[in-house]
This record gives sequence, structure tokens and C-alpha cells, in this order.
Amino acid sequence: MKIRTLGTAATILGALLVATPVLAAPADAPLPAFTTEGFDTWLADFKNDALKNGISQKTLDAAFAKTQPIPRVIELDRSQPEFKLTFEQYLQRVVPQSRIDEGRKKFAENREILEAAAKKYGVPAHYLTAFWGIETGYGKHTGGFSVVDSLATLAFEGRRAEYFRGELMKALKIIDAGHISADAMEGSWAGAMGQAQFMPSTFMAYATDGNGDGKINLWTQKEDVFASAANYLSSVGWKEDQRWGRKVSLPNGFDASKAGRDVRKPIAEWQKMGVRMPNGADLPSADMQAAIVLVNDGAGPAYMVYNNFNTIMHWNRSTYFAIAVGTLADAIAGR
Repeated sequence: MKIRTLGTAATILGALLVATPVLAAPADAPLPAFTTEGFDTWLADFKNDALKNGISQKTLDAAFAKTQPIPRVIELDRSQPEFKLTFEQYLQRVVPQSRIDEGRKKFAENREILEAAAKKYGVPAHYLTAFWGIETGYGKHTGGFSVVDSLATLAFEGRRAEYFRGELMKALKIIDAGHISADAMEGSWAGAMGQAQFMPSTFMAYATDGNGDGKINLWTQKEDVFASAANYLSSVGWKEDQRWGRKVSLPNGFDASKAGRDVRKPIAEWQKMGVRMPNGADLPSADMQAAIVLVNDGAGPAYMVYNNFNTIMHWNRSTYFAIAVGTLADAIAGR
């Protein structure tokens, strides 16, 4: 899920293309060059802290047997894109026809376990498939970094030490509980894990055993992946009887101050204000609150979004990401 804040998903595109389509250039002075000096002392201190927090010596020995800082992780963490994607460019990269086609195939192949998770948690299967597809290319690209080593590197570097130190401690607890071995705990450079790209804190809070084997394996067990994703979305407010949103057409002279996720009105009121479907047809008559979201810095296109759009943004705080998930889900479902 999320790098939602680095939160639940750091995607295989480095969390720069998918998780955050545009990152502002750093406003302050350049960061000092990364150095590994002092890492051994830092690690010894962390291990002592981990023991006090109940992590077993066996887990510590396995997790840190070969741990060294990874300069590439710091390079990726500090990197900034040199260009700005338009919404159309972003959507084409994230939801190309090839991903739609593969999504329909994967939906059919995994329908039984997708529907089981959907039924239990109230999150439709085509949405679960869309998250899976955008986060990890339907499980193909989960990241090749050691989660322990990546998190240790980021915690040691210090810029967000408290956050990553906490994530590292939770990663050790996951290993200690027997869900995954230290060697097999791979993920993104920022520590997002498995086919759902959960950070360790998200794993601890929302990951669930979907196949009843007593373990939670987000790397190879799709029952656990879909159940965990569905549990997360349900827990943060998914409404089973609503869709995410839809593309709309705005009237000439539409007041841009009325756009934004915080400006919510009944659909009937948007209809009175001249908002229509892209083909000019009336909006649906459902008794629902909705907001208008404009992309491309307010230039459009426009989308009417519902509660589930905000729920998607719990997973990843990117408007582009949320629209991409909804667009892919609709396409997989043939809408």
C-alpha cells in the first residue's frame, strides 16, 4: 500500500512514477554526502534496543548476518525526477492497454480467491486486481532489496531516522513471528514488501492470513495478498455499494474554487450546476455525496469522485494514483 507517506506502497517504479507523479525539487541546501562511518556502532545499539523490545537473538543473528549500508538506497531516497508528467502521460504509463489486458486475464485466473477476499471484506475483486496490477505488475515486480538492510540504511542515515527505525523494528517482529525468513524478506528500496507493497507497520496493522495456514505471506501466497489488501481498504473506509468515481464534463465558466476533494455536494446539486457525463448525458441519480477533482494543475480533465476515492488515497496520497486505480478497475470490469 502503501509509499503512501512511504506508508503502504513503494512501487517497483521507485515510488517516483506511480506513488508520486511529481515531486518538488528540494527547497533547502543539498544534503551532506552519505557516509557509512559509525554504522557498526549504530547497529550494535539498535540490536540492544531490539532485544529489549522482545526480538529474539536468533532473529537478530539471521536478520543482520551480513547487513551493510546500501548507498543505492540513499541515492534513490534522495533522487528527484527532472521532469513533470502530464496526467495523460502518467495514465498512459501506469494504465496502458497491456496492463488492462493482463488485468482481465489475471482476474479470470484468480477469480475464486479474489472473490473470497471480496466477499469477506466488501471490496470488489476488480479493485483488488487493479491495486495488485499497479503496485507490482500483478506480482511480478516486488523489489529486489533486502527489507532489513534497506530499512537499516535509511534509519542509520538519519533524515527520517525515527520513522525507519520503527519500521525496521516491526520488520524484525514479522520475522520473529515466523511469517517470513529474513533472507526471503525482500521489497522496495524503502522497505515496502511483497505483492501488496505493505510497509512493515501496515503489515502489522492490516495483513491477514487468507489461506488459513497460520502465517501471513505477502510474497508468494496470493490468498494472503488479496485478503490483506481487502482488509486494509475495508478498515480505512471502503463502501461496498459505491464505485470510486467517474470522468465528467464541466459547464463553461465552471468555478474552479468548487473543485477539490473537500468540496462535497449531492450528485443532484452538481447536476443543477451543469456537470454532466462526458457524452452530455445526465449524471446518475444516486443519493450520494461527490466532489469534483481536476488534474493537470486545474486544467482538467475533470472527475466526479466519491467516498472510495478518498479511501484509495489512504493507500497512496496521490490523486493521479487514485484515478489510475479506478480507471484500471473499471477497465478490468469492462466498464
